[in-house]
Amino acid sequence: MSTNTVEATEGRTDEPTSGTPVLEITDLNVTFQGLGGNPDVHAVRGVSYAVHRGEVLGIVGESGSGKSVSSMAAMGLLPDHAKVTGSVRLHGEEILGLDDRTMARKRGKVISMVFQDPLSGLTPVYTVGDQLAEAVLVHDPKAGKAKANARAVELLELVGIPNAAQRHRSFPHEFSGGMRQRVMIAMAMANNPDVIICDEPTTALDVTIQAQILDLLRTAQAETGAAIVMITHDLGVVAGFVDRVLVMYAGRPVEIGSVDEIYYQSRMPYTMGLLGAVPRMDLERQGALVPIKGNPPSLSALPPGCPFAPRCPIAQPECDLAEPELLTIGDQPSTEEIRDRASAAETGGDASDQPVPEPDSVQDTGVRRVACIRSGEIHTNEWTARDIYPVPDIPEAEATSVPREDRTEMLRVDDLIKHHPLMKGAVFKRRVGTVYAVDGVSFDIREGETLALVGESGCGKSSTLMEIMGLEKPQRGSVEVMGRPTAKLGKRERFDLRRDMQIVFQDPMSSLDPRMPVFDIIAEPLRAHGVPTAETTRRVYELIQLVGLNVEHATRFPSEFSGGQRQRIGIARALALEPKLLVLDEPVSALDVSIQAGVVNLLEELQAKLGLAYLFVAHDLSVVRHIADRVAVMYLGRIVEIGDTTSIYTRPAHPYTQALLSAIPIPDPEKERARTHIVLDGDLPSPANPPSGCRFRTRCQKFITLSESDQEQCMSVEPLIQPTNGGDQGAACHFAERQDVL
Repeated sequence: MSTNTVEATEGRTDEPTSGTPVLEITDLNVTFQGLGGNPDVHAVRGVSYAVHRGEVLGIVGESGSGKSVSSMAAMGLLPDHAKVTGSVRLHGEEILGLDDRTMARKRGKVISMVFQDPLSGLTPVYTVGDQLAEAVLVHDPKAGKAKANARAVELLELVGIPNAAQRHRSFPHEFSGGMRQRVMIAMAMANNPDVIICDEPTTALDVTIQAQILDLLRTAQAETGAAIVMITHDLGVVAGFVDRVLVMYAGRPVEIGSVDEIYYQSRMPYTMGLLGAVPRMDLERQGALVPIKGNPPSLSALPPGCPFAPRCPIAQPECDLAEPELLTIGDQPSTEEIRDRASAAETGGDASDQPVPEPDSVQDTGVRRVACIRSGEIHTNEWTARDIYPVPDIPEAEATSVPREDRTEMLRVDDLIKHHPLMKGAVFKRRVGTVYAVDGVSFDIREGETLALVGESGCGKSSTLMEIMGLEKPQRGSVEVMGRPTAKLGKRERFDLRRDMQIVFQDPMSSLDPRMPVFDIIAEPLRAHGVPTAETTRRVYELIQLVGLNVEHATRFPSEFSGGQRQRIGIARALALEPKLLVLDEPVSALDVSIQAGVVNLLEELQAKLGLAYLFVAHDLSVVRHIADRVAVMYLGRIVEIGDTTSIYTRPAHPYTQALLSAIPIPDPEKERARTHIVLDGDLPSPANPPSGCRFRTRCQKFITLSESDQEQCMSVEPLIQPTNGGDQGAACHFAERQDVL
């Protein structure tokens, strides 16, 4: 275990480092030609930025905003049919338009890239060591195989791969996702490049592994002195890692400035909405999240004027006349000037006798700039996101006024066990082990309450859900739904009980039948339970409106909706039979933060209106802080800490919970720079071979500080959950100690 304290940066300025930028992109445009009569897709439109040695630039925006395409263009990795114009300079040398052979000599040597999916970035038929050695030999053929292999082992040790001398002979599939991403970073560092482009390097990783990867990227920067371009949608990562931020929308930059300027003084409504939509783990009562309604425009059919205007709550008629330039605050033209120029453009005359300010959006000047004609007004009035966006007022649920112990019990799980046999042999199978997926889980949920199950991938969250949703007799332990033990249910009773308990899945597209219109999807459970046709029709239209969709959406198919809208359809279907308990399996993890905010607000509104109880499974602990009343933290099939949300977040007692909360970045640059992060070593052990005694001891930051006798207790005696605050909070740790980690 290691700790990494992000110190407050001294002497940070808004001006770029003197000298020639390491990487300078000017007026970059990427167009994919439409085939079969389809219009062209303008994926990137006028992107400009400069990165100096040792600087970190963050590029943020919703999916489809052009972040990854712009980086692929800089690397020369776009397909031949992509039309790329503008300028990409590496150490002042123009590299846009170079042939692939010439670019290959620069990739990995001067400029390298860490891809989002490491498994697709590594060749599965070559060992990890061979691929790292190849990265060295390609740019230094005289190094020799022995020296290249030694460098491969050195790189693996540098990025924290245990037993690097042996593991370098392993294949990519033998590594976990976090370890594969470390290999990709090692490959990017192999030749000490001057620029490292990181394309969503932590998106698919658990928060503990994400902390390791960010720690490694800081190490890579310290080792190589490289400039880093960090492409991500995680605004918490950006707050603590980057120096400057570029915000993109519809293929174009809409705001650029230092990280403090963007986070504390954003003047673009889109950026303000993104920041307001992020749930804050460090705030107990954040209120409703800021929703950005609608969806990004199609890059093949952009609206006239500002592309964000259809979603902007303060848009004016002038916003539709011309797309605003990226200008410093105060240089934006007035509404009269915009109308005059639009009129002159239509007639071919002069707009006015006043000189038109020269747009400086072609080059990155290092000064904060905004593409919004109302940015000056926002700056003068010091508006915040909540001043601009209509935020719903979510009432308190009636059940919250009743003490928890007096509320009806919706679900009780006691000592739940689910073990899977580990078999070997093709013809004569034999059992060679056991996977302890769920190993003694206990909790309860009361009326109007939300319990969140959290933990890393592989800890048993989804397996617990499946055991509960099966409504069958468990291998051991008991599950009671509305006071009825599932082990004693008959087929008809089980069918009837499903009315009271429904599930919303992580991926709405895979859970909705693509051949059925929305009306039939929502009506399906009603028809299955024999609801009359007239009542079904009334209920379907009521549900469509309840989840924030329009009545005309009833005849459309799932493919015609965005991800957030599809999730709303899934929620409407789950509510069709008026259940009392909803099981939510990562319902917002696949959504952009702007869409996520709307779905989270909807879930809170429905709970207050209908008195629902939620079993909420998530890996995003910021969302959990916002929506949950109680939290259960799982590790290797067991609950290691449970309690009310406030107690768990303000004073966690178990070392694992402390590490989880410490690893989550907060979207506040000042707070994030001053925090101490606990970075866990290694990956989650195999559930088929859990450690003896305390299962967390092999990664525990507290274990290494204990005396030999105390360590022996951790290794030999499995801890049980014991109260830690005299109330609802309990932790399964022999040496539990409540600490503040936020």
